[in-house]
Amino acid sequence: MLAAAIALVGSLFFALGAALQQFEAVGSAKPGLLALLRRPRWLLGGASILAGGGLHIVALGLGPLTIVQPMGVASLLFALPIAAALHGRRPARKELAAAGVVAAGLIGLVLLVPESEGPTHLSPNGVLTLLGVAGLAAVLLWAGSRAVSPAGRAALLATSSGVLYGATATLMRVLVDGAWNWWYLLALPVPALLALMMLQRAYAVGHFGVSFASLQIADPLTAVAFGALLLGEPLPTGIAPVLAAALTAAGTIALARTSPLEAHHNSPTSA
Repeated sequence: MLAAAIALVGSLFFALGAALQQFEAVGSAKPGLLALLRRPRWLLGGASILAGGGLHIVALGLGPLTIVQPMGVASLLFALPIAAALHGRRPARKELAAAGVVAAGLIGLVLLVPESEGPTHLSPNGVLTLLGVAGLAAVLLWAGSRAVSPAGRAALLATSSGVLYGATATLMRVLVDGAWNWWYLLALPVPALLALMMLQRAYAVGHFGVSFASLQIADPLTAVAFGALLLGEPLPTGIAPVLAAALTAAGTIALARTSPLEAHHNSPTSA
């Protein structure tokens, strides 16, 4: 119960941070990190995200993954009302219902992924493959985002960010297990920074619900895929994962249809 409570509070911090950063990035044609770093509210959002991640780590030390991970999915349900309040509106019932469908599908997916056994090891060639595949996928998603509707653009840009974050998480696991070369540590910031930049572009489009849901889906799925392809970890089998994936897809599509396009705001901190 303590682990679940801490993970839930961590999700709240993560949701608050994401909403604050989106509020600062929205409406910017090219939201650069240097410009955003000068905005106190965006920095506060980053600190909140770091606090949420720290609490999630603490929760993992106190309870099993099957309890902590579903609590992390709650950040989507927290983020939508917070973002709506920042933009001076109430979240629509259909918007929250769609987010609930995405959350249900994500919970199913994280619970169905088998736990890995033993330490992870990735050769230098494997790291290059990891970064190359993630980079290529991110570029293709970015290119595709230039030819779709605003909601689709938000989804593809956030998915691109999620792929890069998934690659970052995979490399981080290798580092934590100790089977690495010194240049692995130097390579780690590259996908992380690119993911952060891509996410701000997704937030700038304005469909926060779509971009945040797409990020929540792409990040863990990418990590699971890389774990299976490069680390030899097991994948879930049967019809249940397919149904869970279908739920997340249906919920994201519904969010794209119900999530409003936030307009650019004018405030002293964003001038």
